[in-house]
Amino acid sequence: MNHATFAGGCFWCTEAVFLQLKGVEAVVSGYIGGTIENPTYEQICTGRTGHAEAIQITFNEDMISFGTLLEVFFATHNPTTLNRQGADVGTQYRSEIFYHSENQKTLSDAYIRQLDEAKVYNSPIVTQLSPFTKFYPAEAYHQNYYQLNKEKSYCHYVITPKMNTLSESFSTLLK
Repeated sequence: MNHATFAGGCFWCTEAVFLQLKGVEAVVSGYIGGTIENPTYEQICTGRTGHAEAIQITFNEDMISFGTLLEVFFATHNPTTLNRQGADVGTQYRSEIFYHSENQKTLSDAYIRQLDEAKVYNSPIVTQLSPFTKFYPAEAYHQNYYQLNKEKSYCHYVITPKMNTLSESFSTLLK
């Protein structure tokens, strides 16, 4: 099994998207890239710990490639807004790829350049590339949040549109 670690704004959104993909064995919401050990959600929300809300994906590369995960990642969040996704603002909501290997770094860098050169977005991509460090799983109530809370307004207004994009653009990849 391989791992990919992505920060694309709120981890509830990215987790919901990647849980739907064939070849994805597990998705854990959590925190990465900060300065303190074992951070809590309350600490992350201050924006002072340096952590990003992120997901760690365990995937079977025989069923889904890292390149395909990148395509889904960039199609389901806005990689052109610095430290923000929609109404969620702060460094914890940044767009960042925490690569687990030089190959992941190379593929990520090349894909970002390809998207920028093709002017897929109206603004340049600000997604950062950083080596994977320590990933801290978020509290239990953050795991599988969308599936357990679809009736909540945040899920309805923010996550459901991402799920619609996923099913429209990547239907062949869905479980």
